[in-house]
Amino acid sequence: MNTLSLRTRAIVGSLAGLAIVTGAVGAAQAAPAQAAPITSARVPQAVVQTNVLSADAALKIADAVQKAAVKQKHRVTVVIVDRSGATRLVLKGDGAGPQTEESARRKAFTAVSFGKATSELAKGLPGSGPTIADIPGTLFLGGGLPVVSGGAPVAGIGVGGAPGGDIDEALAQAGLDAVADQLG
Repeated sequence: MNTLSLRTRAIVGSLAGLAIVTGAVGAAQAAPAQAAPITSARVPQAVVQTNVLSADAALKIADAVQKAAVKQKHRVTVVIVDRSGATRLVLKGDGAGPQTEESARRKAFTAVSFGKATSELAKGLPGSGPTIADIPGTLFLGGGLPVVSGGAPVAGIGVGGAPGGDIDEALAQAGLDAVADQLG
């Protein structure tokens, strides 16, 4: 039996593949002109457009959160994530503790992931057994709000550092209120 080298087999295989592709293209070109046209209804979309919170809106939200926190004498961090959970903005207030950034990030991630306030999600958790709280990166404490546009979450706001989740959430709401009229 004749053994071919690896290089020879690769070349022969490539040429055979090329012949198959060339034959398929040639057959397609020889197809009758009456073939049904390809319409967008028959072709799946390769590109999907999604709404994204602008950098300007994220800055307005963070500024409003920090101004409200200072007014109430709280030291917090605000994190804004996009629809996929990627961090878009982190603004750590003067004197905010080291844990505030991670808690704010996880609250924002949780809010955008589930499209609900983290305080609302926390109420629905059962006392024992596996729950959605076991999903890595989530945090079911008050202080996370989704940013909704066109009926769907486009971002998440997370605030951490106030002495209670209810205060963190009120601060997040102050940030959301700063851009509410621009969300559509």
